[in-house]
Amino acid sequence: MSKKEKIKPPRKPMLDRFPFTWFPFNLLRGMILFLQDLYKMARTHVQRSIRLQLMLTFAFCLGVTLVFYGISSALFGAVNKSTVIDYSQGMESIDSEARSLADRFLTSSRHSSGNETSDDSPDADSNEADRSEPAQPQAVVPQGSAAGGGMPTPNAGTALPGTNGQEAGSAAGAPAANPQGAPQPNQPNQPNIRQGENKQEDAERRKNFENTVKRLVTYNKLKIVITDLEGKVVFRSENAPETYVDVHSVIRNAMETRNRESDSRSEFSSFYPVTYNNQKAYLIVSGIPQPNISYHKGENPLSILASLAVFIFLFYFLTQRKMRYIEELASGLRIIATGNLDHRVLERSQDELGSLARDMNFMVTDLQRRIEEERRAEQLKNELITNVSHDLRTPLTLIMGYLRLLHDKNFETPEQAAGYVSIAYSKSEKLKGLIDDLFEFTKLSNHDIPLHKKGVVINEVLEQLLEEYVTLSEEQQLTLIRSLPQERLMARIDVDKMIRVFENLLGNAIKYSPKPGVITFGMIRENGHAIIRISNKADALTRDELEQLFDRFYRVDKARTSETGGSGLGLAIARSIVESHEGSIWAESENGEIHFYVKLKLAS
Repeated sequence: MSKKEKIKPPRKPMLDRFPFTWFPFNLLRGMILFLQDLYKMARTHVQRSIRLQLMLTFAFCLGVTLVFYGISSALFGAVNKSTVIDYSQGMESIDSEARSLADRFLTSSRHSSGNETSDDSPDADSNEADRSEPAQPQAVVPQGSAAGGGMPTPNAGTALPGTNGQEAGSAAGAPAANPQGAPQPNQPNQPNIRQGENKQEDAERRKNFENTVKRLVTYNKLKIVITDLEGKVVFRSENAPETYVDVHSVIRNAMETRNRESDSRSEFSSFYPVTYNNQKAYLIVSGIPQPNISYHKGENPLSILASLAVFIFLFYFLTQRKMRYIEELASGLRIIATGNLDHRVLERSQDELGSLARDMNFMVTDLQRRIEEERRAEQLKNELITNVSHDLRTPLTLIMGYLRLLHDKNFETPEQAAGYVSIAYSKSEKLKGLIDDLFEFTKLSNHDIPLHKKGVVINEVLEQLLEEYVTLSEEQQLTLIRSLPQERLMARIDVDKMIRVFENLLGNAIKYSPKPGVITFGMIRENGHAIIRISNKADALTRDELEQLFDRFYRVDKARTSETGGSGLGLAIARSIVESHEGSIWAESENGEIHFYVKLKLAS
């Protein structure tokens, strides 16, 4: 084999060559299949349980009703909507601005404390007298206040937090004695530079503070006031005319405004403690809060009534099919109760109602079978009475006739009288045999006769029975062919009763077989049972005739009576005996022969 003809190994499938590439798709496919199986299982459980169906129907109707209620309440509520004015957001806005200003004071105070002269300065030793004086904290001061007075004019402006009273006085035009920013004769240049930087930062903070106050006054229409602890105004905005404020009243009004409903348009004040000019002070921010207008939808009882109507209609519509099926079952039951046992109800579902329909049909079928059996038993009873009456009356009439002849001495010779007696006796025996058969059949049918079962080899029992019928068959010009297995087949049977079964079958075969002829007797083993077959020549029989062979007093030839045939109870007795042994007996007809089968259970 050349290199070109060398067989190549088979290529791996795409899924095997790239297992990690296909992993998410396999996982997704597995999840989809799992969801499909879960859906099928849930659907099967729902289809088989009417309780689950009602629960799902109720949940579905409730969900649709809630959705409808939401839509209807929105529609009906729009008609009865009401306007609500709320000032709480405006109050929160004013309080937020006040808090922001108070935070500016705190930040400015921390910044001023950080810029104070440190103990590590080079001039610390030479300026102990200056360093021993306490540093003034930064605070907001009004511009244009009187020297030493601290009271602003109505048109006073704003000053940056962090400046002292002397700087404020200088900004207003009053001369300031020994301003802090001026250089001292005995101080070096470095502190002067630092003071100049601080003054520049203070100017920037002052400008930012003025812009903030001006914005709040112009756009938010707020009044900003700073008072000392006694209520004296030390700073105010341009739109604030107050020179004195009752702090106690302001605090009380502010607390009452916070606690009551915010539905009235009144002035709201927010205050915070601050430090101003190294003194404790209050920052008061006042203004009219802006209203927030909202619309509340009103409640309408029509939405509740409409939702309730939707729930009732939807639940009625979804359960209408089941209710019709229940009415159909009730109607079918009423029809069956009238005696129409041919009526059947349809199995329309797999739930409890479908199971009920199935049980109803089974009940009707079983009831119909029982009634047919009772009707047939009644018919057989009537036939039994008729046949027994006929079969008993014929020999009894003959017996009474010959006895009358003997009683009247209506005979010529003693030999003739002896013949009358012999005929009467034979008819009496015939009558006794018929009565015995009838009595035994009744007891076997009612299971009143106990069976004395014991384990025997059925081959040996049948072999002994067939030996007795060989001579009888030859006298009737019949050949008896036997076919019994060599294997010993054990069975638990009542030997006397079972022998009577085979005697009846062999006797019928000898009596009704055409002469000369052949009778075949065979036995085989099949699936733990012994099957015995007895065959002989006979006219072809229909299926109905074969099924009626084992009925009481049934004769294939209607003209045949007990004079020409048997009593009509032999095969019926044989079937009762076999069935009491948990076996079965039946007949088949083919190719001009009739076959009788007996099936018995073998012992383990």
